[in-house]
Amino acid sequence: MLDAIKAFVLRRMIRAPADAPSAASTAPAAARAGPDPVHVAACALLLELAYADAEFSAAERTHIESALRRHFALDDATAKELMALAELERNEAVDHYQFARTITQHYDLGQKMVLAEVMWGVILADGQIARHESYLVRKLANLLDIAPGYLAEARNRSRGRDDA
Repeated sequence: MLDAIKAFVLRRMIRAPADAPSAASTAPAAARAGPDPVHVAACALLLELAYADAEFSAAERTHIESALRRHFALDDATAKELMALAELERNEAVDHYQFARTITQHYDLGQKMVLAEVMWGVILADGQIARHESYLVRKLANLLDIAPGYLAEARNRSRGRDDA
């Protein structure tokens, strides 16, 4: 039963019709495999933070797109597609747990720290920290098993990069 649920979720995340012989059949194997669920999960959490203050600013969008290109080695079009897919998944999600669980299963502490820095970068991108953003980043850090000290370190590193 668990395998059936997992297969359903993966099919839903890929969102490719099974009977369409499109250009995907001639694409490299990595491209045919569909989006990486870990990338979708990370992007969904970043989008959740961007919307936390009820305003998804251009600076936040730019920061997320840049982070996706840099950390996942994506081109502009693929980064935008990933954001669109993550947005759909985020809108359909009941809570943040499914995304956090995917990340905790696949990321080590170092990767989680990089994600925490990017999360703080999203929050700081518009120049202010809304109360709900601060709460949400702590909640997500807890779900991701990131200790408060590591989260504070990620915040300081993110601020250092913004100032540079």
